[in-house]
Amino acid sequence: MQRIPCVLMRGGTSKGPVFLDWDLPAAIEARDELLLNLMGSGHELEIDGIGGGSPQTSKVAIVSPSLHPDADVDYLFVQVMVSQRRVDSAPNCGNMLCAVGPFAIEQGLVKGTPGRTRVRIRNVNTGTFVNSDVYTPNAKVSYEGDTAIDGVPGTAAPVQLTFLDAAGSKTGKLFPTGNTQDVIDGISVTCIDMAMPMVLIEASQLGKRGDESPAELDADKDFLQRLESLRLQAGRAMGLGDVGDKVIPKPVLVSPPKAGGTIQVRYFMPHSCHRALAITGSIGLATACVIEGSVVAQMLGGISTPRLEAVRIEHPSGAIDVVLSYTGVNGETIQASVVRTARRLFSGFVYAADSQRLAG
Repeated sequence: MQRIPCVLMRGGTSKGPVFLDWDLPAAIEARDELLLNLMGSGHELEIDGIGGGSPQTSKVAIVSPSLHPDADVDYLFVQVMVSQRRVDSAPNCGNMLCAVGPFAIEQGLVKGTPGRTRVRIRNVNTGTFVNSDVYTPNAKVSYEGDTAIDGVPGTAAPVQLTFLDAAGSKTGKLFPTGNTQDVIDGISVTCIDMAMPMVLIEASQLGKRGDESPAELDADKDFLQRLESLRLQAGRAMGLGDVGDKVIPKPVLVSPPKAGGTIQVRYFMPHSCHRALAITGSIGLATACVIEGSVVAQMLGGISTPRLEAVRIEHPSGAIDVVLSYTGVNGETIQASVVRTARRLFSGFVYAADSQRLAG
């Protein structure tokens, strides 16, 4: 049996193991095969591994000291598919990102300072940078606090994430098609790449209200097939090529708010509806609210303004608040911050057989 040091952590509304880079194989193919075995991928319950049988709980974070002068640590995110023996390391994950700062401090990669400690993180998947401000009374990480986030029971210490250069995270352009709005199969969409490549669609254009439960949307196979067709075409239009075996771009249904927020969304991962909302997704959605001509700004019909500073995004489990700031000579650069929580669940070793076979 292979024995690998591991820390299981909740980050935001996601959960998964966090590894130090040097504890995993250096070769990508060998590393990915090991992760598939550790998580139990290939079985809907991931019964023979530590995955949770859901895309939100089948995530891996790999952390190492950074050689980049603007970062303290590097963070590689790996989405491990549940029923398929496949991984995807193309996108970032902002929820698991919440766990990286506390992990880096507790593992000695970053020295804690009394009060709060800033951990400068480079996301290897996208080459973007994020500042993570972690609560560290007495220069040590504390997970106890009064911050509540929708989708997670109880309260915990806040972790503030500020995305510094999220525009064009995978494609190099905020709007990869060159347009704030495109028409695909007669449907108006916005293809945006801000922290996460996404294709935004007004729910009513696909015959949905926008407030359906994830289970209700997942059960509508005709709808899912149409959504996937739009996603595949959007992927090509965004320069991502054939995205049939990729989890980006993410399709997102947007609709008017129901509980006093700015917008309401249903975010897909990409073939099932998220029970809450990805942090990276919230960054792009908030940005779309302030970009004239996007399907979101058009739907809001003047509610949004070019200098909106706070966006509240309603999702199936509640809402996420995103704070926007504007930098540059004319305020042309948008930065977004969110406050989330994290928790260390266990630390020790995870085991994998040298040659593991999954039974159905």
